[in-house]
Amino acid sequence: MTQQWSTPGWALPVALALGVLLLAALVATGLALRGVRRSAARAEAEARTATVQLRERLEVLERRVVALDAPARARAAEEEFVITHLGADDAVDETTARADGTSPAARPDAPLFADLVLRESVVQAASLAAGVRRALGPEVRHRVRLEMRREVKRARKQRRTDQREARRAAQARQRAGLDLSREPAA
Repeated sequence: MTQQWSTPGWALPVALALGVLLLAALVATGLALRGVRRSAARAEAEARTATVQLRERLEVLERRVVALDAPARARAAEEEFVITHLGADDAVDETTARADGTSPAARPDAPLFADLVLRESVVQAASLAAGVRRALGPEVRHRVRLEMRREVKRARKQRRTDQREARRAAQARQRAGLDLSREPAA
């Protein structure tokens, strides 16, 4: 008793070739993934060492600031602070007064100024990113698309109207020119 195969003769070699290609693709993907993992691990290790170094520098700077700021804190504890000079006769010192009668604004220290600038920059960048994200959202794109379609339709309609008016005016001028040439000269 002989068996008859219902599949064509080329099906088995094609299936084997596809299996080999699939296996090769899996091996290549695995190797690529291993390389990506290694580079990610290296980058993570570098980031951790940089973080440790930055923390150490920050601690050193904090110790310096505390050491420099200690005498000022002691003086500040002894002094009495006045929030406003409202009603006081010597509210504006003549040496710091300006010509228009106002006193100059107090200037913040360099670290405080840098902190303020950095915070404001971060807030502006975040608001810009939020605005861009909102502007590129599907609802806004859809609304812009609809408005553009309306504007294109309006412009086409206006062009057709202008063409009709120009055609009518040209025909009226032509008729007027013909009518003048038909009248006898007096």
